[in-house]
Formats: sequence, C-alpha cells, structure tokens
Amino acid sequence: MNLNSIGLPATQSKELAGDLNILLANFQTYYQNLRGIHWNIRGRSFFDLHAKFEELYNDANMKVDMLAERVLTLGEVPLHTFEAYTRASRVPVGKNISKDEEAIRLIVDCLKELLILERQILEASDKANDEGTNAMMSDFITEQEKTVWMMKAWLAEKI
Repeated sequence: MNLNSIGLPATQSKELAGDLNILLANFQTYYQNLRGIHWNIRGRSFFDLHAKFEELYNDANMKVDMLAERVLTLGEVPLHTFEAYTRASRVPVGKNISKDEEAIRLIVDCLKELLILERQILEASDKANDEGTNAMMSDFITEQEKTVWMMKAWLAEKI
C-alpha cells in the first residue's frame, strides 16, 4: 500500500482532500451568506441578529482556514477561486435577505447541507483511518447541530 508522508493511504487521502475541497467551497458560500445577512438585516431583531451573524461568519471563516490547511496536510491544493467555489457549492445562496426569519431559515438550510457533506467525509475518513479529518468533522458536526437547534428554537420549530 502506498502511504503518504503522514502515514495515510495516498489514494484515500487524495479522495478525502477532494471531498474536503467540496466542503470548503460550500463553507465559502455559507460564509458569504452570513456576511450578507449580517450587513442587510433589518427590524426589531437587528441588534441581536447582527451580532449573532458576525459570530457565525467569524466561526465559518476559521473553519474555511482549517479545511484549506487540512487539504494541504493531505498533500493536495485547496480550492481558492470564486469560480471553483461556485462550481462545487450546493448550499443555497441568499440574496438581499433583510428579514430575520428568512435569514435564520437560510442558515438552517445551509447547515443542513454542510452537515450532510461532513457526515459523508466522516464516514470516508473513518475508513481511511484518518483521525485528523475525522476529529475535525466530528467537531464541526457537534457545533453545527447545536446551531441548528438554536436557530430552530428561534423560529419556534422543532428539529
């Protein structure tokens, strides 16, 4: 078996890096959505949501960096152009969203897609014995599930 410099199967690492690049692209779209709703939110919830959206986009920005660095650690090149992000992303794109409920629903819809991708990567990284990617996905999933619960609570909806 051909192992890379960190002792993982080279072929599986390349595939995982590809999956992580797709997640990276989706996170970049999610990040831009969060910036947009942060800038454009209006109404009585402005102060609370403006601050919350900033917290979320700062977190997403940190995760983008972590994903890119993991792709590099696996020996591949992270996606880094808007064209590549647009091609690979499947999270919904929010445009001109200024209403609180619409903004929260966009976050929930984006996180649902991110969680689906992260669970797929978690399964693949487990099979490759890639604990670094596995731990990252587990952490992302745990945080995002809590965020979905909180957003659904704000909407007065069940998970």
